[in-house]
Amino acid sequence: MPKTQSIKKNFIMNAILSMSAFIFPLITFPYVSRILLPEGTGKVSFATSLISYFAMFAQLGVPTYGIRACARVRDDREELTKTVQELLIINLITSAIAYAVLAVLIFTVPRLADDKMLYVIVSLTIIFNTIGMEWLYKGLEQYTYITLRSIAFKFVSLILMFMLVHAKSDYVIYGGITIFAASASGIMNFVHARKYIDFKPVGHYNFRRHLKAVLIFFAMSCATTIYTHLDTVMLGFMKTDVDVGYYNAAVKIKTVLVSVVTSLGAVLLPRASYYVEHGQMDEFRRITTKAINFVFMVSVPLMVFFMIFAKEGIFFLSGSAYGGAIFPMQLIMPTLLFIGLTNIMGIQVLVPLGREKIVLYSEIAGAVTDLVINALLIPKMASAGAAIGTVAAEGVVWLVQYYSLRKEISHVYKSVNYGSILGATALGGFLSFWMKKLPLSSLGTTLQSFVVIAAAAVIFFGIYIVILTVTKNPLALEVERTALNKLKRKH
Repeated sequence: MPKTQSIKKNFIMNAILSMSAFIFPLITFPYVSRILLPEGTGKVSFATSLISYFAMFAQLGVPTYGIRACARVRDDREELTKTVQELLIINLITSAIAYAVLAVLIFTVPRLADDKMLYVIVSLTIIFNTIGMEWLYKGLEQYTYITLRSIAFKFVSLILMFMLVHAKSDYVIYGGITIFAASASGIMNFVHARKYIDFKPVGHYNFRRHLKAVLIFFAMSCATTIYTHLDTVMLGFMKTDVDVGYYNAAVKIKTVLVSVVTSLGAVLLPRASYYVEHGQMDEFRRITTKAINFVFMVSVPLMVFFMIFAKEGIFFLSGSAYGGAIFPMQLIMPTLLFIGLTNIMGIQVLVPLGREKIVLYSEIAGAVTDLVINALLIPKMASAGAAIGTVAAEGVVWLVQYYSLRKEISHVYKSVNYGSILGATALGGFLSFWMKKLPLSSLGTTLQSFVVIAAAAVIFFGIYIVILTVTKNPLALEVERTALNKLKRKH
């Protein structure tokens, strides 16, 4: 069976994975957005959001449940094989149903029929995700493999993007390359899985043992997907592709930042499940405390920085044609903190403890909140209304989860050094704000935005790190000690 990896190594691998998720759009989106313009990127964003509902049904809650199920039997190849085969068969059946329904809609709904090829190509994510069994690799904590494979596919996609996307009409090609970058590695996953499981049918399958938990996770996935993509889908039907394009530019930056904030929580789920299964509750509480502190330490400065420099971030990544994305981006930034915290409380605490229903209730509350606010604000405020709906939804999810865990987790929140984090963020924001005043208009919009945001980032985060160090923030000092020790060992 696969060797147990250290949490630090898994975190480093997942951090690299998160950085690749940042670097890829950092390189491609400035190029693509200027060619396709808001209308073209809006079409692809709408198609991706719509297909996500079908992908959600096809996965049926297995992506999260599968991590826990595989982590619990990772030391027994025979039982692991049976578990994986059972979950894969369930997913193949639901994928076939999803494709059947999607085919009917593509040929009967005018909004979809006008772009049949785009929806067919984007829908490949359904089968790629199914056979990819990413949950198996996460359950076995194979983050090195996941990271290297993901970077390889992103690199190939990067080359394809510059080779094939040259005109506004190439939005279908862009959609295909996006799906290739995100999901096509599922084919490699399927082949590579032979290292950990056997593909020969084991028989005597017991699907019923998974159904209750899978359906709960599916309901959670439904609620999450609804309020994650509902804003884009409602914008697409109630407004125009241009409005979707503006919103997509803001969400693109938010999504990259969220991946950084949630990078530690992502690698802790299998380890947390393992600790709970083996009664190691002290270790479980220790990593939970560290994770919550990490979220505050990383999300607060990122949130404030990109609210201050939203204009520069949008203009650098998307171009001056996306001015309508600046305000939505500023509005949506608080989701970094909410998502980071609920990722820990929901996926790392409630799920390993077997309290999935609380996560489900919180996400249903978030979905209802998002639906109501979107319906009220999108007609009047377009993409800004969608951003407000998303922030409100994430805030409600956090409130429900915190209330349910208040006895177990209130002491964790009290352990956070709010003073040093807020003080360092405020001083960094104040001193870096003046970078906006630099007389750089002669450089052009894109280069000017890059210079301002790069110089501001050095000042902002440099001051932030120094103040955390001076005020002896425990987690910051631990990270610095670890980095210094690694450097010493290398020399």
